[in-house]
Amino acid sequence: MLGNKMQRQLSLLILLGLLASVCFCSADALAVNVPTVSIGIEGTDEPAKVATALEIVALLTVLSVAPALLLMVTSFTRLVVAFGFVRLALGTQQMPPNQVLVGLAMFLTFFIMQPVWENANKTAVQPYLHEEINIKEAFSRLQEPFREFMFAQTREADLALFVRLAKLAEPDNRQAVPTHVLIPAFMISELRTAFEIGFILYIPFLIIDMVISSVLLSMGMMMLPPILISLPFKLLLFVLVDGWNLIVMSLVKSFSPAGG
Repeated sequence: MLGNKMQRQLSLLILLGLLASVCFCSADALAVNVPTVSIGIEGTDEPAKVATALEIVALLTVLSVAPALLLMVTSFTRLVVAFGFVRLALGTQQMPPNQVLVGLAMFLTFFIMQPVWENANKTAVQPYLHEEINIKEAFSRLQEPFREFMFAQTREADLALFVRLAKLAEPDNRQAVPTHVLIPAFMISELRTAFEIGFILYIPFLIIDMVISSVLLSMGMMMLPPILISLPFKLLLFVLVDGWNLIVMSLVKSFSPAGG
């Protein structure tokens, strides 16, 4: 019996060896050409090549700060903070996980910002790619859709705060407000709105916690943590009212021009 077992193992090894040799032979026979990328630095006296190199460096710089731009000039901040408050109000600790909440906030950001990006692509990116405008004009046009979005969501008090901190004269119109003043004003407005949403979300779940605590206290069960009893009721309430649907709908509608 032992000899038969060794023979089966030896046969299996021979088959695996033959299969590997066939695979390697097939790979050599296919002779697939794998592309390679090479980066080099060389001197030049042509201004056009120098300008192209500077544009590449600028593009790489923008890509390196892309996550920060996503936080600063889009709807991401309000969404991810509001979702964090939802999880805290439910008391589910790490459910949903951070990756799920951030992923949901990111894709909702793509959904909400789609008209803004389409406008920026139409007015700035495509004309620049077709060499109809230079990079300076493209950058100026690229800011306009995002500035309009941020102005629609920024409170006047927050904007006035940063105008005073920057020691600027009172602007006559929106065009006179610098972008570096508008962005922090937009961010603190988003944080304020997100905290207001979080407060509203907390109220129904806080009522459930208070009711459960009162019932346990009246029954003399003071050593039993109320969170163990209230958590299933909060989850049940959240599911019955279709909580995620209502929250997402309310958040998306809050970015309408009349909202914020």
